[in-house]
Amino acid sequence: MGFDEYHGLPEGFLQVESREIHRICPRPSLIHIPGVRQPALFVSILLHGNEDAGLLAIQELFRQLHGKRLPRAMKLFVGNVEACRLGVRFTSRQVDFNRAWPGTDLPPSDTQQMLAQVLRRVTEEPLFASIDIHNNTGRNPLYSCICSLDNKHIRLATLFSDKIVHFTRPKGVQTQAFSDVCPSVTIECGQIGDIQGAHAAASFLRRCLESEQIGSATHAQADVYESVARVLLRPEGNVGFESDNEFMIREDIDLLNFRSLQPGETIGLLSTALSRCLQVIDAAGQDVTDSYLDVHAGSVRFKQAVMPAMLTRDIRVMRQDCLGYLMQVIPLHIQTD
Repeated sequence: MGFDEYHGLPEGFLQVESREIHRICPRPSLIHIPGVRQPALFVSILLHGNEDAGLLAIQELFRQLHGKRLPRAMKLFVGNVEACRLGVRFTSRQVDFNRAWPGTDLPPSDTQQMLAQVLRRVTEEPLFASIDIHNNTGRNPLYSCICSLDNKHIRLATLFSDKIVHFTRPKGVQTQAFSDVCPSVTIECGQIGDIQGAHAAASFLRRCLESEQIGSATHAQADVYESVARVLLRPEGNVGFESDNEFMIREDIDLLNFRSLQPGETIGLLSTALSRCLQVIDAAGQDVTDSYLDVHAGSVRFKQAVMPAMLTRDIRVMRQDCLGYLMQVIPLHIQTD
């Protein structure tokens, strides 16, 4: 697997829908877009083929500019175009494009080699910042994700949202790969098809392109959360929202996102051993299920106070990634100029 390079947006890019992007960019593509200032802003979109916020944001950004030259150069990476065609996160023959960047703990793959080449290519010159644009599969507010608590990443994150999640797992994500290179952030833009989220991403891109530097934080009182664990589905368990499943997931599970939950909050009903269906892994990769979950009268409950994020109702995403993340608040002062 390789990637193509373009100088300037290919014809039709600003009108195409994500499921048709393969007609414009048949392979993963790095697009060099000139601008008034350097260094360039690096932006990645469609790393997950069913998440359209990035493409919609780029299209909205150029509509706002009315054909004017970008205030700053941009290097735009268009990711998993094959998965876009099928409307899926990634295909059964692929690895997750946002788990295979340098630093991944996945086995070697063609995708991993290609993404390493992309990283080398875009870092041949300095970068202003790196932005990776995503959607959620569950109901969440707009929020930013960073992989380092260095102030430059926090300040970039606050330009998009006053909610920031710091995480170190999973490995191999784009934001982590660029964290040592420049200010780096993932922005989560609501559910797939959320036009308001995509427009918020476009406004964020424009602020970054027009900024001379990543300056004073716009949200000095931003809430910063540490991702401390992930809730995983065990492959052998029968899991779903119907009553005939061994673990019947709570119907409104994604409404728990970014809510402070007290011990005893339930996430579903269980008719078998907990270890058959669920596992909780902490940031060090250790099994901490017994610290976070127990079963009482058939209900799976949190044993301690938690704040979830990215809890989803999409069974396929649960299987490919996780049911959701568990967070805790980080007391942090954001420095401003």
